Amino acid sequence: MEFEILILGSDANAYYMARCAHEAYHKKAYLIGKDRLAFTKFSNILEIQYEKDLWDEKRFVEIINLFAKKRKEKKILTISTNETYTEFLIKNKSILESNLIFSQPSLQVIKNLTNKENFYKTYKNRGLEFPDTFYFDCTKNTILPSTLTFPIIIKPSNVITYNHLNFEGKNKIYKIETQEELEQTIERIKKAGYKDKLIIQEYISGDDSYLFDAVVYVDRNGKVKVLSFAQIGLQERSKSMVGNAAVLINGFNTFSGNTEEMKKRIENFMEGISYRGFAEFDMKYDEKTDRFKVLEINARQGRSSYYVSALGANLVKTMVDDLIFQKDIPKQMLTEEILLSFVPKGILKKYIENQAFQKKALHLWKEKKKVFPMIYKKDKNWKRFLMLRKRLFHYYKEYKNSYWRS
Repeated sequence: MEFEILILGSDANAYYMARCAHEAYHKKAYLIGKDRLAFTKFSNILEIQYEKDLWDEKRFVEIINLFAKKRKEKKILTISTNETYTEFLIKNKSILESNLIFSQPSLQVIKNLTNKENFYKTYKNRGLEFPDTFYFDCTKNTILPSTLTFPIIIKPSNVITYNHLNFEGKNKIYKIETQEELEQTIERIKKAGYKDKLIIQEYISGDDSYLFDAVVYVDRNGKVKVLSFAQIGLQERSKSMVGNAAVLINGFNTFSGNTEEMKKRIENFMEGISYRGFAEFDMKYDEKTDRFKVLEINARQGRSSYYVSALGANLVKTMVDDLIFQKDIPKQMLTEEILLSFVPKGILKKYIENQAFQKKALHLWKEKKKVFPMIYKKDKNWKRFLMLRKRLFHYYKEYKNSYWRS
């Protein structure tokens, strides 16, 4: 059966999914993106089409339907790389061309996961634990609780709406140290036009190594078929990227938290909500309770999820086998240790605070049990090579001048 691969988006996530496609099938994937982002624009493993109004829902449907009609004799695996496109696909599946094939959780499940207020309220009794949370309505004169203990975390409840805003001082996540800073931050977000809830949440103490990542794939029959569990050593430090892993090790945990128990909770949860497709769990280990608390679940593969492909569960092939060929794919509980890094070794040596994690990371680096999602030897383009080298050196500046402190 002939098929094509269509990736929606043009960021780092989109690039490594194209890499997965090329590694599995030795052919180029198609990409439709809104912006000419550096990670994909110089690639030789992609056929790229830019559409400036791709975030307009009506135009989104028209654009990808036109793409599908031109290839109506082939099935097209359609891969979203962000929450906006995921919701557009699910919401409009009845009017999309029938040869566009993608995982199909219900629209309500997608809304519950992408809206953080819905997420915490809907799933608070479903076997997962969350940080203590307060909801601030930007459309009302909500009274802030007097019991807040700083530092605290602020993040938007409605990620899709927030992502479409641009304003000075915009962060993906805000770590707030004082009442004055809290009030100023809320006012800045409101003035930018955000008219939804903000999540005000307890800050779970600990450096970046207290963060954990899990990648899950639920097949078309609702069964978990892929599950990883990785400890993060460093997160990204730019304002728009904090919360994304920069360095992680799968199958590794320097704390006493029960990894196997948490993996079973994740598996039961994902099957219990009737999810379909890839998802990524962001978690933080709470030393006070010796438990993993879930910060959010992305209804797609995450920016750092490429490592599961290096462990034998190629993200694109998994979806092709399940959704295109409708095979009964084997269950893969990924426990092998492997290092994923977006940053150069010098960053690992200087900024990883957890010494046990740092030692393991440098050992895996030496043993060549490591992957760099953006560096693919078969994608040969000198402009891309120069861009990646510049990006690696730029990390030193980002970490030195970072606004984020553990």
